[in-house]
Amino acid sequence: MPVTGHWVRVDDAYGPQMAERERLLRDRRVDVLRTCDGSGRAQAELLAFILNTLPPGFARRGETIVRPDGAIVSLTGEPLVVLGHLLQEDLLLMERQGDEHVLTAGLLCFPASWTLAEKIGRPLTRIHRPVPDYDVRLAGQVQRLFDRVPIGRAMWRANALGYAEPDLYQPKPEAAPRSTARPPRYLRSERQTVLRLPQTGAILFAVHTWVVALENLTPEQRARCPVV
Repeated sequence: MPVTGHWVRVDDAYGPQMAERERLLRDRRVDVLRTCDGSGRAQAELLAFILNTLPPGFARRGETIVRPDGAIVSLTGEPLVVLGHLLQEDLLLMERQGDEHVLTAGLLCFPASWTLAEKIGRPLTRIHRPVPDYDVRLAGQVQRLFDRVPIGRAMWRANALGYAEPDLYQPKPEAAPRSTARPPRYLRSERQTVLRLPQTGAILFAVHTWVVALENLTPEQRARCPVV
């Protein structure tokens, strides 16, 4: 669906989520931040693009940004690190190489049962290899979708996943089976935004994550929830 309004979201979990992102960038940097050689131009464009289009609540002061929670972030440093201190969204950059788009840079603080280390530098078909039913037909559809993303028009979709724990950082290697021993107690939903950068043509795949206890859903929400 086309994005209405700004694709960057600031919600009531902004403060706690940013604190967790800062902890992960400090303590688990190699796990949450990966880049490929040659991706620097796309990373720099992404930083400039986002800084020029930040929604209300962010204020530019010289070479710093004042966040919605009042924290001040320096604009000096690696593009994805700077953005990781500003946005709740995880940011994944895909660039066309040959017949497919390849994940060339990523900041992934809130993985939903996957790891950046196993996906960086991989094309779309390899990235989705563990996904059931991701066959040649579906792979072609996804690649055509990426090829057709227009400049200046962000698109989004959402999913809903059931988890036993509320942790935002939930990495899982491809070879590790997903445990079904404990029933889900939390609804984890991702708003996934796709947009094309105008100069490099790189595709940004941005993920905003919400986690809510199932017990806090209204009866109407529980009736529509696929994980209850």
